[in-house]
Amino acid sequence: MHRFIIVGGGAGGLELATRLGDRFGSTDEKTPPKAQVTLVDRNPTHIWKPLLHEVAAGSMDPFTQELEYAAQALWHGFEFQQGELVGLNRAARRITIGALRDEEAGELLPERELEYDTLVLAIGSTTHFFGVEGAQENSIALDTVGQAELFRKRLIQACMRAEHFTPEPVAAGVDEAEAEDEPGVDPVPRIQVAIVGAGATGVELSAELRNTAQVLSAYGLHKLDPKHDIGIVLIEAGPRILPALQERVSSATGELLTKLGVKLMTGETVAQVSRDSIRTASGKTIRADLTVWAAGIKAPAVLSNLDGLPTNRLGQLTVRRTLQTEIDDSVFALGDCAACPWPGNERNVPPRAQAAHQQASFLFKSFERMLQGKTLPEYTYRDFGSLVSLGHYSAVGNLMGGLIGGNMLIEGLFARFMYMSLYRLHVAALHGYARMVLDTVAHWLRRSTAPRVKLH
Repeated sequence: MHRFIIVGGGAGGLELATRLGDRFGSTDEKTPPKAQVTLVDRNPTHIWKPLLHEVAAGSMDPFTQELEYAAQALWHGFEFQQGELVGLNRAARRITIGALRDEEAGELLPERELEYDTLVLAIGSTTHFFGVEGAQENSIALDTVGQAELFRKRLIQACMRAEHFTPEPVAAGVDEAEAEDEPGVDPVPRIQVAIVGAGATGVELSAELRNTAQVLSAYGLHKLDPKHDIGIVLIEAGPRILPALQERVSSATGELLTKLGVKLMTGETVAQVSRDSIRTASGKTIRADLTVWAAGIKAPAVLSNLDGLPTNRLGQLTVRRTLQTEIDDSVFALGDCAACPWPGNERNVPPRAQAAHQQASFLFKSFERMLQGKTLPEYTYRDFGSLVSLGHYSAVGNLMGGLIGGNMLIEGLFARFMYMSLYRLHVAALHGYARMVLDTVAHWLRRSTAPRVKLH
């Protein structure tokens, strides 16, 4: 029996495990499986990573959106093993999973070894701090639900505390000395949230936080002016926000954020992050009661120590267009942790959810061919455009390629609908369309009977 092991239960890894389990596994003890499919992840639950900015802003309760890996495995005919990948023996085709520990109960599961015939590495990415002094110690990344929840709680605490303490007299986003010469600069907010990195995560979080400030005020958690007393500054080293997207998408998003009272600082490279401020390479000092680091990603460090598998400068595994690693045909990689060629482009396939979804579907079909003794096809990324959510205010993005036969800028309600549909398509890939519709209705009912923002 062929043994598939998929390490990483993100969007791509979980979708691949689900489809392989449905096709080759078994949910009935009387029916033997055609192949053994095992999913490995260090966490017990899955949440779609593009939702983490909503968790951080409190506009989404993660516990209503998390999926238990063990339950998904039971429903779809694969096995789940909880633990972190710590080693690989390619000659023996064996991976090592680290011991699972609990702070109170101690060791729950010992270190284990699993044997495979085909290994798929889909462990995603982590935040890249670029060696900036104090960045890792004094800012919060949004890689996990725990980090997003930590930021949300600190934001609420800061709002409650700000009513009784006066901040240092530094203007928002500029040095105190520069404030007198800067026309139209508002007085310093009582609370200042700094977001480093104006990619999709930073932009979406900045818009969600403006809504959060208004809701927390409406429910009486603070008596601050949501727009003037709570400042949000978005810092980007490049010349414009959303540098990976088209300039017209960036411009439209910038205009919307400015209307929401988000201060945009482009062309500013962060040189140091301290507990309550940020210093840029140009010499500016920005007061920051809370700092979120969303400036870049890199592959997890473990990939650079996996029995000689080649990686690039970001730590991603270099793969061929079949998604096989360069030196081992039995080891595949997909998603953010894979450096996959993009024919006709100077850069590799971008680290986006749509790429992970496409690669999961591609590998499922490839493995069907492989088990039939056929040659593997080559993967070609299809860019359907990008969408950025600005919370309930709006959305903006571009549709392109095969979807519309060209390139079209979209914004407003239509863009918002398209953005919301992305997550629903992910749910459909895991549960089918019938359960996706039921989940959508249940989500709407929960939102109709609960505050728009989590208040504790």
